[in-house]
Amino acid sequence: MSAVVAIVGSGLLADYVCTELSTQIEVLHQTDFETEVPETANLVLVLHDTWHPSVHRKAEGKLRMAGIPWLRGFVSFGEGIVGPLVYPDKPGCSQCANIRRLMAGRDREEMWEIEDRFAEKSGESSDPWASQTGILQMAHLIAEEVQSVLQGNQARSEGRMFLMSFKSLKSKWHSFLPDSLCPVCSQIQDDSAEGARITLQPSPKISTGSYRCRSMDDLNKVLATDYLDHRTGLLNGKMYDILTPFADVGVNLPLFSGDEGVAGRTLSYAVSESTAILEGLERYCGMTPRGKRTVIHDSFRNLQDRALNPLEVGVHAKEQYMKPDFPFEPFYPDRSMNWVWGYSFLQERPILVPELLAYYSLGCGDGFVYETSNGCALGGSLEEAIFYGMMEVVERDSFLMTWYAELSLPRLDPNSANDQELQLMIERARAVAGYDLYFYNSTMENGIPSVLVIAKNRKENGLNIICAAGAHLDPVRAAKSAVYELAGMMLTLDGEFEAKKENYVRMLQDSSLVRKMDEHGMLYGLPEAEERLKFLLDDNRPMRSFAEEFKWKSMHTDLTDDLQDILLEFRRLNLDVIVVDQTTSETNRNGLFCVKVLIPGMLPMTFGHHLTRITGLDRVLTVPMKLGYSKQKLTYEQLNPFPHPFP
Repeated sequence: MSAVVAIVGSGLLADYVCTELSTQIEVLHQTDFETEVPETANLVLVLHDTWHPSVHRKAEGKLRMAGIPWLRGFVSFGEGIVGPLVYPDKPGCSQCANIRRLMAGRDREEMWEIEDRFAEKSGESSDPWASQTGILQMAHLIAEEVQSVLQGNQARSEGRMFLMSFKSLKSKWHSFLPDSLCPVCSQIQDDSAEGARITLQPSPKISTGSYRCRSMDDLNKVLATDYLDHRTGLLNGKMYDILTPFADVGVNLPLFSGDEGVAGRTLSYAVSESTAILEGLERYCGMTPRGKRTVIHDSFRNLQDRALNPLEVGVHAKEQYMKPDFPFEPFYPDRSMNWVWGYSFLQERPILVPELLAYYSLGCGDGFVYETSNGCALGGSLEEAIFYGMMEVVERDSFLMTWYAELSLPRLDPNSANDQELQLMIERARAVAGYDLYFYNSTMENGIPSVLVIAKNRKENGLNIICAAGAHLDPVRAAKSAVYELAGMMLTLDGEFEAKKENYVRMLQDSSLVRKMDEHGMLYGLPEAEERLKFLLDDNRPMRSFAEEFKWKSMHTDLTDDLQDILLEFRRLNLDVIVVDQTTSETNRNGLFCVKVLIPGMLPMTFGHHLTRITGLDRVLTVPMKLGYSKQKLTYEQLNPFPHPFP
């Protein structure tokens, strides 16, 4: 084999690998990068008995420029690490691997600080936990990897890291994904108007009656493998909840601000796990721009000919902004902010959207409104993601419209749905969790089937009332979606509710104390709060059938045709649908797309009663009259003053 391998580093690991390879190939050994790596090298190994972040960063710069692949091996806090194999023209470098391993770890903030400190100095010559036996095992593995690379075979270290405990010698290969924001190898492009333009493409449904273009069986081939790993995964943990009435699986999305749990709830733990992973990916994409680089920072006054007027999405009331502890400032047209490109289906052109509306984690600091994940959705095609993003906006809007205007919705007879699975879900909620379910038609003027469901506790303890909602072209799917959401709160929160009951009693008396998301739902666990839902719980209204209440018909075999029908309805109502593509390289690799859907004029979901956001959204005043719930247009003073019960 006529090949040249350069080894950069010192210590036992470098010496062992050098000795083992020298009998087969030409090896050039140097202690650092002060001497240039020979251009004749086919592969460079960066090997140390301890962790040298600064050396790895230097390797990235020099070897990427030289066009030479390289592999690292080192010891860090009693753990041997080999990999990844880095190619100069591919994403997935050592810095990507570092951030994935660091984020998946428990002490990510401390490790980030330690890495920065190590990068400023040479560090110890050898990790105190390193053993000769462990280093020898690493050396054998590295030698095998070198042979694979030089022979043109698939190396195990490409896109993966080998982690070995020096205490037990237990070891395993762990996959990691390239970081879309990596400062070394990221291929992220600048945000642009042309890149935001959307031309809807066919998106055939996987089967009759389905509203998906990718099957779960297909997605399962990549979901856990690519995204879930307790040491290096974008998602780093999962938990099965056996207390809830249905199969509930939670996965963890590690963030610097703390761990964020997301859940999947279906009738199967396997499907729930996949659903939770998809939910985690959606959350990851929606928190900050990762798929494109924000490049526009300017004022609305300078951009207004091509930008969304932020006041159209609803803002907080003047009285809210005047409070001394309010976290947001009023919108001023002359104030500069970041803008990203979206696509307006009503205007049929790209449009600039405030970044803090397009990515919900940016709603603090210098923001003017509180924005949540409302309208974010993941799909197997861009069209599927837009479809479900719109469904979420419709779901939350119909719920809040019902609450603010206290609409006496038609009560639905779930038996009339003629769906055995829904019936079994209702019976299980009653038998296992002790809740009766009440269904209501909350469809608004857009005609998209929306269902509000109330769970009423039959037991003496636990949450008295839980509310949820769903929206879908298929009203039965909307109803099931709401039931799954309800199930997530059944039984699991009873202990916490009882322990903090006095707090919720105070919140009942003083709405301003409702500051967090979970407090909205928990407040209505109090029996005393039931009176606030009398406008829905009145049993004197006759029940209506699904066939009587829901008129939307969908006979399409392509999801894009359904989407076109919905867009046409919103155009008729003169409501714009604006889509910001949040897709990242992490999801795009598997054909998964993520979007944020904004429909100015519709009610945005907020949590924390002090962050209610309805100023400028006159639709909440006019739609109740349009639908026959009131005889005249409402006033803001007539709206429900209490915190909403959305969980």
